[in-house]
Amino acid sequence: MANRIRLAACIAAGTVSFVASSFSVSAIAASASAAPVKAEQVCATCHGKDGSSPIDPSYPRLAGQHQDYLRRALLDYQGGARKNAIMAAQAKLLSKQEVNELAAYYSQLPGQLGIRR
Repeated sequence: MANRIRLAACIAAGTVSFVASSFSVSAIAASASAAPVKAEQVCATCHGKDGSSPIDPSYPRLAGQHQDYLRRALLDYQGGARKNAIMAAQAKLLSKQEVNELAAYYSQLPGQLGIRR
């Protein structure tokens, strides 16, 4: 009898865990889909729709950059460690979640970065 109770408790705990993890995955997938929209609405104006064709040669290509680099750059613009009036203003409007999502989004796009010989 005690073994059946333990088994039932394990099954119930596993079901709760599975449901919770399924919800988390769904929430992450839903929030990740916001990055392309934000990128198109805000970032594409200067960095290009593909993140790899900026309107000015002095603007960086974002596509294919390392996620941690992009995240750090946005946080540095927010905090003032990096100086650029346009980027500081744009970055200050982003939540930490949006910073993370944009960094992940642009890091997964095919980039033209690399050394050409």
